[in-house]
Amino acid sequence: MLELEHRFRVVDVHSRLPVEETVTARGRAISPEKLEREMHQAGVISTVVFPGPQEGQSYLRANNAVARRSVERPFVSFARINGPRDPTGSTTARLRNFGARRKEWHTSPEDVEQYAYDDRFHGFKLDPVQDGLPDEAVLDQLEDVGLPLLVHAGDGFSPTDATDALLDRSFPVILSHFGGYPLNRNLMDDAIDLLDSSDDCYLDTSFVRYRDQLERAIMEHPDRVLFGSGAPNSHPNVAVMEILTLDVPEDAMRKVFTKNPSRVVAGLSVE
Repeated sequence: MLELEHRFRVVDVHSRLPVEETVTARGRAISPEKLEREMHQAGVISTVVFPGPQEGQSYLRANNAVARRSVERPFVSFARINGPRDPTGSTTARLRNFGARRKEWHTSPEDVEQYAYDDRFHGFKLDPVQDGLPDEAVLDQLEDVGLPLLVHAGDGFSPTDATDALLDRSFPVILSHFGGYPLNRNLMDDAIDLLDSSDDCYLDTSFVRYRDQLERAIMEHPDRVLFGSGAPNSHPNVAVMEILTLDVPEDAMRKVFTKNPSRVVAGLSVE
């Protein structure tokens, strides 16, 4: 892919970095070097990275591997976390959650504290459908440290679910994919509406392909939309072009590409 030419200093809040030396994602070879090269092609100067899912395992090793592979690269590591609670919000799930107890592979408050005060990590990543929801003690610790939490949201964990489970806390919550993965317009609209009532909620643009929702969110809430590429499953060039082709002011694009992400994620700061 050709290098994009634009006037923006782009920082990215959403990329997955492989843990192993040789891995594939959906049949395509991925490496830190290739990811860095693709970011450079798109004009992305820094990106948040986190490990992929590992069912029934602690994320300690994976998080440390991502941090290690980020050294001397323009990558900002987020620690992936998990938990014992069912995220679905059903009556059965709520009853089950009363008795939910952490297993040895679940993230503990001590893990959160360790990640937060390790200068290799600048926030946390959570996929509730894949990894479950943390318990109250872990959420309390997340609130104490105050670092941003990037949350995979959409089918299975909606913006409404996020409101009930996370948005009563004081730490910044970034709902990936406008809260509508995969391409659920109604959930995206719900997430945009949510910005009116939740000051600590933000939306990232990864895998959002609808101009109406992108333009509406940026025009109505120009300080709450953060650029996310969704790499490596989406090439950063594609993600950047999604924003560059919108009918919004240049200053609003600059907020999405640079000012908003670097304000919410201190490690991305380009000031």
